[in-house]
Amino acid sequence: MKKVVDLTMSYHNGVNGFSKAIAKTKDADGWNASTLTFYSHVGTHMDAPFHFNVSNQTIDEIPVSDFVGRAWVIDARKVGAKGLVTVHHISETILENFVAGDSLIIWTGWSQHAGTQKYRDELPRISESLAHWCIAHKVKMIAVEPPSVADVNDLEEVTKIHEILLAGVVIIEGLTNIEALQTNCVELIALPLKIENGDGAPARVIAIER
Repeated sequence: MKKVVDLTMSYHNGVNGFSKAIAKTKDADGWNASTLTFYSHVGTHMDAPFHFNVSNQTIDEIPVSDFVGRAWVIDARKVGAKGLVTVHHISETILENFVAGDSLIIWTGWSQHAGTQKYRDELPRISESLAHWCIAHKVKMIAVEPPSVADVNDLEEVTKIHEILLAGVVIIEGLTNIEALQTNCVELIALPLKIENGDGAPARVIAIER
């Protein structure tokens, strides 16, 4: 029996970088419709290599096969504010069973701070060593709860970590609800909006437990 868990944040007018306005109403126009405006890296979203000029590959050009695969949940909840997630947070069991093409979901519990300044300014980050490990071990996707894999207030750091990862790893940021998972191995599906020449895009991300 399969259990499907939604790991995606909801978009609403309280989310910085997103707005929703009434465009049509059923009473006046015959149907309800909205005008949506969003920053390309708001909420649960995915990055393309073009985001940091790692290559010219944009979000619409990433093969859809890169958006689906087995993923391991890394429990890094003890890392805390501004902490670094390292290779040491990957359990021995996962290291023994990991194969090239698998993905990583980094569980920090950080989504509980969404909507606060702390969520952006004190986020736990992916260490440089873990970023290199992901490339060396051909990680397909790395998915994190904070709005970024690195300190967005440190341009040198955020550039370095993105440049390392985007050389071969699909980055998913802004996950939530990881605590609903009951196993550390799932099928991860992350589908970004297909935006032509996009540097990134909002995505619906789900995990399937078997």
